[in-house]
Amino acid sequence: MSSLRVLTAAEQVAEHLRSELLRGKWGGVMPGSGRLARELGVGHNTIEAALALLGKEGLLESQGTGRRRRIVLPDNTVPPALRIAFLGYDPPARNEAFIIGTVHSLIDRGHSVFFTDKTLVELGMDVNRIARLVGRTEADAWILGAPPSGVLEWFAERGLRAFSIFGAPHGLPVAGVVPDHEAVLTAFRRLLVLGHRKIVFLAFRGRRRERPGPLWRALMDELEGCGIKTGSYNMPEWEDSRQGFQRLLDSLFEHTPPTALMIEEPPHFFAALQYCGQRGLRVPENLSLICLQESPYFAYSAPAVAHVRWDHGAVVRRIVRWADKLARRRDDRLVSVTKAEFVEGGTIGPLGGR
Repeated sequence: MSSLRVLTAAEQVAEHLRSELLRGKWGGVMPGSGRLARELGVGHNTIEAALALLGKEGLLESQGTGRRRRIVLPDNTVPPALRIAFLGYDPPARNEAFIIGTVHSLIDRGHSVFFTDKTLVELGMDVNRIARLVGRTEADAWILGAPPSGVLEWFAERGLRAFSIFGAPHGLPVAGVVPDHEAVLTAFRRLLVLGHRKIVFLAFRGRRRERPGPLWRALMDELEGCGIKTGSYNMPEWEDSRQGFQRLLDSLFEHTPPTALMIEEPPHFFAALQYCGQRGLRVPENLSLICLQESPYFAYSAPAVAHVRWDHGAVVRRIVRWADKLARRRDDRLVSVTKAEFVEGGTIGPLGGR
């Protein structure tokens, strides 16, 4: 008759954590020992001993001091569905068609997807506030909307599984998609051919924070090649509010009015178009306008809006592949380039009118 073996507290905790791991409660990295101690009501030393036991079994892998342990499940473990937190850029971005399409596609694959209660803009891009949000959020993986490099670095340093949509993941161990800027350059060069030199690029906050980023440098190089001195006039800063955007437009047209605006987001494009109507500026006779994203509302616009069209379907498919690989315990840190094209509409014209 075999003797009864009494498990130590650490072994009991390790047994509980092992069963939770194998049923897929956590994915990617293990929660910190402090959080586990609070949830299970045991001491910190007991949790550390239990995690060490799981490490010896090969279920956990150390990633260095101060970083969470990576989960390494056996090959015969059934891939669990992921709980994916969507940390968007700002509240309106949640309603973009390709964002909604991404959520539905991931749900169709069996994953659970939810939006965080705050967006990057609402958190002020502050990594300390983001850290608190991440700490209270139960998620296996994260989708980040247009995150600045500082935010991506924070996620990478902690070994969190994340996917960056139109952020700056190059050089970081973070999967993502980045836009092909060639279509934007094509639009910019078209303005140059039409005689425009006073060109202002109205970028979203993330792009402004990354200045001078690769797209900004490319645009300014093109202008300087024409003998034009560039600076903050060409990519101005403003307060992200309706009043802030109006103040920006007032300041632009007060002394040195631009002849062309390249506007990154459709809401700002429509606001600028309304501003032109209020000021008696005719488009494109007095001012050329290009939007660097597509909007379904452009179908109702006359003249047709000059804009850059992105292949958002490819973005959705890329995110789904990333999530499926993670569910099968395959690492994916590939950064893909999304193709785009410039659609020349009737909102641009030659300098000085037609």
